[in-house]
Amino acid sequence: MTDPTALPVTPQRRDRLRVLVVDDHAGFRATARDLLAAAGFDVVGEARDGFDALAQVVPSRADVVLLDIGLPDIDGFDVCTRLAMLDAPPAVVLTSSRDASEYRDRLAGSPARGFIPKSALSGDAVAALVS
Repeated sequence: MTDPTALPVTPQRRDRLRVLVVDDHAGFRATARDLLAAAGFDVVGEARDGFDALAQVVPSRADVVLLDIGLPDIDGFDVCTRLAMLDAPPAVVLTSSRDASEYRDRLAGSPARGFIPKSALSGDAVAALVS
């Protein structure tokens, strides 16, 4: 039997994916929540920093974590590494207002599915990385 969670993420399947949005700026969290919900994702929570994200990811049962790199406590790369150690880790998509070239080496060694600049965030961009 085929595992339905292994199927590509299509607009019809996005409503099954639970997303946790992690960013220290409330305005960006609200924008990301609205954008992803409008694209068919189920936004199950928001976290303002890395420790808040780590506390929420298991109880929220998030499939995907949209994770800002520049957090006030621990950076997104550290959060991503810690999430990857979970028994059933969520797919992590890193984001930043900075260009990916500033993080090239760290992105290459990260367990994240990929990186999306905040200015390019869309449901399609997230779906492309988590499918």
